[in-house]
Amino acid sequence: MKFTAPRRLHWLLILSAVIILFDRLTKTWVTIRIPYGGAIPVIPHVLRITHWNNEGAAFSLFANTASPNVVRWGLICFSSLAAILVLFLMVRLGDRFTMTTFALALIFAGALGNIHDRIAYGSVVDFIEVHIFSYHWPDFNIADSSVVIGACLLLLDTMLPKKL
Repeated sequence: MKFTAPRRLHWLLILSAVIILFDRLTKTWVTIRIPYGGAIPVIPHVLRITHWNNEGAAFSLFANTASPNVVRWGLICFSSLAAILVLFLMVRLGDRFTMTTFALALIFAGALGNIHDRIAYGSVVDFIEVHIFSYHWPDFNIADSSVVIGACLLLLDTMLPKKL
């Protein structure tokens, strides 16, 4: 009799669903409560909740192009292919709950959160604005944070020594 480890894929998908839900709720709250271009200071001179739309990629790359629909659908296609690849990896590795599978669940959620906005609204709602001394970080959202944290965890996982 062959022993198979219990599947944990459903927990990874639940984690992704919770992040997607939190992303949607925060973007909806910002859209309803903060006028476009407005802001609410959270920590003066450091952190504000703003209301901006990003029609481009990360850091508003390609946002001011002459072909916004080409950029929009290009980003949707690229993000969708990436999400499919990440889902495939989650299914393949879903019998274990590791830093890698956790990171993949975060990346998957972030990709789907922003794909939803691009398809439904044509742009992504960004609302977290950070200033550190004279440096201003481009506005971002929960989905962006999820992708970045997941990517950092993947990078960290590749640098950690492996158990034999």
